[in-house]
Amino acid sequence: MENVRNYQKELDRIIEKLEKEGKLGKRLLLHSCCAPCSSYCLEYLKQYFRITVFYYNPNISMQEEYVKRVEEQKRLIKAYNELGEGYPIDVIEGDYEPDKFFEIAKGYEDCKEGGERCFRCYEQRLRKTAELTRKMQFDYFTTTLTISPLKNAKKLNEIGEQLANEMSICWLVSDFKKKNGYKRSIELSAEYDLYRQNYCGCVYSKLEREKMN
Repeated sequence: MENVRNYQKELDRIIEKLEKEGKLGKRLLLHSCCAPCSSYCLEYLKQYFRITVFYYNPNISMQEEYVKRVEEQKRLIKAYNELGEGYPIDVIEGDYEPDKFFEIAKGYEDCKEGGERCFRCYEQRLRKTAELTRKMQFDYFTTTLTISPLKNAKKLNEIGEQLANEMSICWLVSDFKKKNGYKRSIELSAEYDLYRQNYCGCVYSKLEREKMN
């Protein structure tokens, strides 16, 4: 029988160890897909880490949608910083590169959401995050993507750990949907009146959702 890892418990142990050793405030590069998904992740992690949000999402096919999402991300971060709770949060906006997403999606256009096309998209975004982690010497990197019930947390953590080994950096394991994280993200989205979309961002996901409606 396959040993099923509890990534949230692993993250709890990492945080407990940092607290015990007096090493809170390590620098974390957090890849974010959108403000709603990041809302709980930031609320939770800013108690323990100095976070820089990296907004890099070439899968967002329409520029208008991209701009709308990135501005909501910045607005949320500003609001959190104004609260003055936890460590302050910085943000880096990555390049908008939809052509690069279409390159890795070629041949996988008809895959269902959650399949191989999505795995390739995870890897693309996490690789860019890992490269920036190494370049800017962050202590850890991770992603908000594990908060979504539609995203494969096991695969995301596998990719993150592979990239960490490849680049000699540290991946912060996560499954942010645990501890009612997804539920809390919905509550925070309502509290901050965040723009909340019903598809991941790519044109293939959008078409799939439209067929379901």
